[in-house]
Amino acid sequence: MVSKGQELEIYKIDTKDKFSRNKKIFILLVLLSLILIVLVAINISKTIKSYKIYKGYEAQIVSLKQEEEKRQEELEKERQAKLPKLTDEGKQNIENIYHSETKQAFLTFDDGPSSVTPRILDTLKQENVKATFFVLGSKVKERPDLVKRMYDEGHFIANHGYSHVYSQIYSSPQAVLDEYNACNEEIRKAIGENEYNSHLFRFPGGIVGGPYADLKQQANELLMQNDIVHVDWNALNGDAETNDLSVDFEIQRLNETIENKNSIVILMHDSPLKCVTADALPQIINTLRNQGYEFKNFYEIIK
Repeated sequence: MVSKGQELEIYKIDTKDKFSRNKKIFILLVLLSLILIVLVAINISKTIKSYKIYKGYEAQIVSLKQEEEKRQEELEKERQAKLPKLTDEGKQNIENIYHSETKQAFLTFDDGPSSVTPRILDTLKQENVKATFFVLGSKVKERPDLVKRMYDEGHFIANHGYSHVYSQIYSSPQAVLDEYNACNEEIRKAIGENEYNSHLFRFPGGIVGGPYADLKQQANELLMQNDIVHVDWNALNGDAETNDLSVDFEIQRLNETIENKNSIVILMHDSPLKCVTADALPQIINTLRNQGYEFKNFYEIIK
């Protein structure tokens, strides 16, 4: 039998063991709580950090989006600036093209593009001069890359009809308008701009005189009804006057036809038969600069 004293000793041991176990459990719970708190704190810290990173990325995305929108707006603004718009001011400018208080020169090239065009464009780029090209639709169809280069380099692409066959283009006033539209369509395809319309036409042979003089006047009325204006020239380099061309001859004819005019629209040609014009162009530009002329193109007229 177990004595009473022994029972008390056993009870004391059991109580002590229970207290020890409870203490251990408590400590364990405290440790687990601390670990849990640390884990929660770490998780919260990571979440906050991730949120800050997310907000940073979000801000970057917003900023990039705004920059892209701004860039697209600038590109659209540049695109619109290269689309001629015939306003009342532009019509008035055309009427007054030969009148200016200051000296201004418009270099214009008819009948291109051709194999000579790259040389002309190279010189214009080197001299930082913008010109106006009265292109033929049939030639644009053959060399669209050159028209695209003209356009990209800031030159004005104007309209000289499609065929340059007088009997065809001057068969009726409507035929003149049809040739304009056919040429304009080729220009649009070449430059990749469906809204392009130069609103500017140069009659093959000029609007004055010749066997089709009356028809040209009728056609001009029809063109104006369709917001298309025309321009001829009041100076030239003579490259359509003879087959015996030389640089000296072209410079001489240029000086003869300038005649101390303040505003000059110079007729030149962009074709293989007139390749001397490409040879003479640097000297033509230098001659005009020495006489105080400022170079302009028809973006400054039709706007």
